[in-house]
Amino acid sequence: MRTLTELGNAFAERRKRLGLKQGQVARQAGLTQELLSRFERAHVSEFGSRKLLALLAVLGLELDFTQTGSSGSLDELRRERGRA
Repeated sequence: MRTLTELGNAFAERRKRLGLKQGQVARQAGLTQELLSRFERAHVSEFGSRKLLALLAVLGLELDFTQTGSSGSLDELRRERGRA
């Protein structure tokens, strides 16, 4: 995921799959229902790490890091192929 929109959508889907209401999750995470609703609908310009970590804990999720951008451009791949 690369945007708050994608992140908010993923949280909303997880919450719904667990059968939880926004109010329940917000309360447990120490947020307002309004803020959670705005986050899930991508109507926030930023969302702090403490809030994110609290939501992850309530929904039973973990944060995982992966490296991106190592595939190279088409020209780089052609040059590499020519050297082989």
